[in-house]
Amino acid sequence: MLSACQPNKTSPIQRWQHAVEGSYAGEISRDGRYSVVSSIHHGISVWDLKTNDRKYNWAQEQTSSDNLVLAIDISDNASHVVTANRSDFALWNLENGKSEGYWKVRDSNIRDIAVSNQGNFVLIGKSSGTVVHVAIDTGRRLEFLGHSEKINSVDMLPNGRVAMSGGNDFIAYVWDSQSGQVIYQFNHTSRVSKVALDPQGRYAFSADSMRAAHIWDLKTGKLITTLKGTKRHEVFSSVRFSSDGKTLITGAATRKVSVWDIETGKRTAHWYVTAKEAKRPTGAVVYSVAFGDNNTLLTESSSGYAESWPMPKSH
Repeated sequence: MLSACQPNKTSPIQRWQHAVEGSYAGEISRDGRYSVVSSIHHGISVWDLKTNDRKYNWAQEQTSSDNLVLAIDISDNASHVVTANRSDFALWNLENGKSEGYWKVRDSNIRDIAVSNQGNFVLIGKSSGTVVHVAIDTGRRLEFLGHSEKINSVDMLPNGRVAMSGGNDFIAYVWDSQSGQVIYQFNHTSRVSKVALDPQGRYAFSADSMRAAHIWDLKTGKLITTLKGTKRHEVFSSVRFSSDGKTLITGAATRKVSVWDIETGKRTAHWYVTAKEAKRPTGAVVYSVAFGDNNTLLTESSSGYAESWPMPKSH
């Protein structure tokens, strides 16, 4: 039976259960090889999506069960993973599975986190409105103080040199992580809920909690396009740029996955990830979206499932 509110008949090619009672955070590597999932029963699990084997199980040092890992990022080259609960973050080597250290954050909660290639730099967005850029080897810390309210989303280029942050002050900033200088300021009319940088340095993405979602030219700061037909409260929870620079895929807190044409801003396809199994319909947050092999797309969502989908044909 198809419900009226879900016209798309797209079904997953494959589905893997990564967390029995749902997950708190999840991230798929850009190459579609690994997925890192935080759940109550398994702590942090690293899955090989090619074989669906659990590669590693990691335990974040936590003082209480309510301090669960709520933010995960995998470096662009899949060398390192950073995981964070509200008060501390951990750096992991994805190649050998070993921990490379734990750090505590003082004075306010971690809201989002990003890691550069080789785990050289970590970016931390905090509830105080501060964004901290940390050089892991030297311990150098740069605090970006451009925001006046709490941070919701951060991202960084693979080399760690350019950072992006968005917060409740309706602003997304792109800034230089060495000097703290603002490169671009993108204004919104409501809180900025998601920011993302194209790893190849072509685009920046910023979306707010109402319906505005923009793609910007990272070389000029000019607006390329605004996503068309976004629904009010279609809050984006994950974003991925294609390597050819033509396509954007997004996941939302409403189970919805969308494919967009970057040049026109048009949504070319959408469907819904599997909800958590329950007696009544439940939602699911799409934590991560990625391009897989053989023209497929991959999703990891709060229902505890990773799913593989056919890449929709262009209209």
